[in-house]
Amino acid sequence: MSIKRHKNSGFTLLELMITLAIAAILSSLAAPSFTDMIKDNRMTTQYNELLASLSIARSEAIKRGIAVSLCKSNDLATPLCGGNWHDGWFVFVDQDDDGVFDVGTDELLRANSALSGGNTLNYGEDRIRYNPDGLALGGFNGTFTLCDDRGDSDRKGLIVSNTVRARKAIAADALAGCP
Repeated sequence: MSIKRHKNSGFTLLELMITLAIAAILSSLAAPSFTDMIKDNRMTTQYNELLASLSIARSEAIKRGIAVSLCKSNDLATPLCGGNWHDGWFVFVDQDDDGVFDVGTDELLRANSALSGGNTLNYGEDRIRYNPDGLALGGFNGTFTLCDDRGDSDRKGLIVSNTVRARKAIAADALAGCP
């Protein structure tokens, strides 16, 4: 009677340690690009929320035949115009055409809370008002500049013209610097 020995197949401790070391190195190389991807997606989402708010304000002004405003606000509960654009903004039907949200008179259409990730949003005006023909009131052209902690290299711009819809800023457009 002979006893057969079976050779065990598996990993040795040394092979396992080498595999884990390689996996750790590859993970550390992928982490910065993954972080950049998260930041890019966050900025794109915030840009699209702003564009949607501008589009809603313009289309509602045309549809309802009355002025509709978009206003920066750091107090969306009330809501009051003021603060910084990156603190939040809201869109409302401006019944008395004064550019100020009047509780009980004006209708709140959309509210956006503060930007996440420490991102900033800058624009030279406190509000944008669209009249019933879809033109922005005030005769201004302006650019929203959206920034994150990467600075000027990764900023996004959204140009608001008083005669046309908002559009994405391109390389030829002058964007304000990031803080």
